[in-house]
Amino acid sequence: MSFIVRTVARTADGRDIVRPKPFDTKELTVGRSPDCDIHLADLAVTLHHVTIRDSGAGTVEAVATAGLPFVVDGKSTEHAWINIAEGAIIRIGSHALTVAIGEGDDQGRTIITVERVGAISNASEAKEETRVFSLAAVLPGKRPLAWVLALLILGVFLVWPLISIYSQPTDAARKVAFHADEMWTSGKLSSVHRALENNCQACHVKAGQAVRDDACVACHTKVHDHADPKRLAAAMGSPGIVGGTKRLVASAFNIPPGRCVECHTEHQGATAMPVTDEKFCTNCHTDLNTRLADTNLKNAADFGDNHPQFEPTIRFAAANGQPATRRVSLDANPKEDSGLKFPHALHLSAANGVARMAISLGKDEGYGAPLQCVSCHVRDATGSTFAPVKMESSCGACHSLAFDQVDGTVRTLRHGDPAQVVADIRAFYRSGAARPAVFAGMARHRPGETAGRGAGYVPATPIRVGNADQAIRAVFSKGGACFDCHQVKPTGQASAPFAVTPVVLAKRYMMKGWFDHAAHDTESCASCHAVKTSNSASDVNLPKIARCQECHGGQEAHKAVPSSCAMCHDYHRTGFAPLMVRDSRARGKAHDAIDRKSLTAAGAGA
Repeated sequence: MSFIVRTVARTADGRDIVRPKPFDTKELTVGRSPDCDIHLADLAVTLHHVTIRDSGAGTVEAVATAGLPFVVDGKSTEHAWINIAEGAIIRIGSHALTVAIGEGDDQGRTIITVERVGAISNASEAKEETRVFSLAAVLPGKRPLAWVLALLILGVFLVWPLISIYSQPTDAARKVAFHADEMWTSGKLSSVHRALENNCQACHVKAGQAVRDDACVACHTKVHDHADPKRLAAAMGSPGIVGGTKRLVASAFNIPPGRCVECHTEHQGATAMPVTDEKFCTNCHTDLNTRLADTNLKNAADFGDNHPQFEPTIRFAAANGQPATRRVSLDANPKEDSGLKFPHALHLSAANGVARMAISLGKDEGYGAPLQCVSCHVRDATGSTFAPVKMESSCGACHSLAFDQVDGTVRTLRHGDPAQVVADIRAFYRSGAARPAVFAGMARHRPGETAGRGAGYVPATPIRVGNADQAIRAVFSKGGACFDCHQVKPTGQASAPFAVTPVVLAKRYMMKGWFDHAAHDTESCASCHAVKTSNSASDVNLPKIARCQECHGGQEAHKAVPSSCAMCHDYHRTGFAPLMVRDSRARGKAHDAIDRKSLTAAGAGA
């Protein structure tokens, strides 16, 4: 047999509300304790007053469990047997429990109807049960309490912070302590702005006003912004109903679109500032040319699936002979004019004369094996790019500029200064020295060894200008020290008969993006740069985008390296890597040493 307990409550207009609850158990507990099956909120009832259990044969047994009697059909007792078919009323305190047999769908089940029939106490006849056992009687009314709390909140969280804002200085005189306006913060500042944690007004200049760009550029000077607000709005296209409403509300408060804080979000926790999500860029750049017809930018939606071919900045000779730069797609197989003659394949061979010379130099000279890329290309202080190749340290071991030796001291021609080279040669012949000088075939001699070799010498006769001219021609002509590596042109001038095209090697090809070599140390140089088959110095040995896409995909791509726009592109173009790939702890000192002016000039020239 099982029980169904029906609790009856009455509304203010006298209607009964019955809440049935079935119990598949043979025993019910009745009392004032909340853990009882039948809970009676009455101080006249003990915590566990009565136990009602099924005794079989159509009867139930009621037993007092606390030693206090209860009333069954008007008789006080501590133990009673009740015939379910006949029914009975159990009175416990102010509550009546009517026991009856179920009918219809409830046939065969014991129905116990619980109803309050009397006052809980003499002093609370008109009160509800919930109020008798609450603290409402000793507290102020809801309305006064609400007004007190509202005024307290306004005073603590509005008036006090405003007083703090207008009474505290905003400069270094502001004391490092708690200030009431800090209660308005929505979270900790990022690690790059943690020094401003105690100075809200550094960014929130006016109370109640959103952060303006003026507050950002007050510290972040000389920053190239992405675009002016009107052009940004045009690039974004139609904002829709929701976006249009937001813009309308923002304009009502004089908040222009395209603010710094739309990308650089703050108060997200004491970590690095969150990296811009790819969607922030692709929302505009996916089909940018449909909204900005005059843009030179190509559409880009995803690095793995929809990204234009790389367009490095290439140096070339303009029509007037002056060097210039322009961006050219790698699909066009561009050629650059660096002013240098340098075939990579010749120098990276493992079996030709260059390789044998490198082996013969030995480990003491830093060689001892065929040349590798690292023989000439050395990382700079940041580790992400390479330092400029210098002739003296990278080339001088094989391409000697030595022409004379005086008491063990080797004299060399001045590299990079053709006029000085001519002057040194003329001075040598005018000195009256009877020593022979090496001006031909220098390209394959090591410093210090040239004076001991007989081959390749140009006989010298003291105070004979004709021999000086012959030596000058030997240096700047085929087979000479300058000609084999540089582009040499005759000038027709007696004082400076030859001119050498200045060498300009690109420090960065990708002026609109960034590539971090340090992040690719697991790869070999030749796996991306086809230098071992490059027989011309004009070759642009950069990998096309398809090579990068073998490992890199979009932000949501299932590839080895998911790559968002922020991995290679910075919102503000500078000479540094994008924020996403910077490691300020390891490279902070190196960044400070970089010449910012030269980087800015290089970016402007591109």
